[in-house]
Amino acid sequence: MSAVRAGNQASGLARQRGQMQARQKAALKDFSRQRSLPRPWVAAQGISSHWIRHTTLTWVERNFGYAVARAYAGHTDGSDTGATATYVRASLAEVAAALAALTGEPHTLATTEGW
Repeated sequence: MSAVRAGNQASGLARQRGQMQARQKAALKDFSRQRSLPRPWVAAQGISSHWIRHTTLTWVERNFGYAVARAYAGHTDGSDTGATATYVRASLAEVAAALAALTGEPHTLATTEGW
């Protein structure tokens, strides 16, 4: 391949990459704009990211137990755990099973062993 042809191909690829990045930026800007639009029903229901987390963790705890909910939440540092955490632990498979049940989609690490 000639040096001129190789240079033309390289500049063509760079141009395509630049066009793709521009499209991605435009799509991200549009997505961000849509997310920032007010949602009256969200405010009316009192929904926040904290409420979603609390509701999700409550559901996991009710269906899979305290240890699984604690691990699902990422509370593994040992602080503010109470005596229960000393005796109970959730396996990765149990946390994956909780995620699979919550989303309705299979998880490769989920098993029913131990619960």
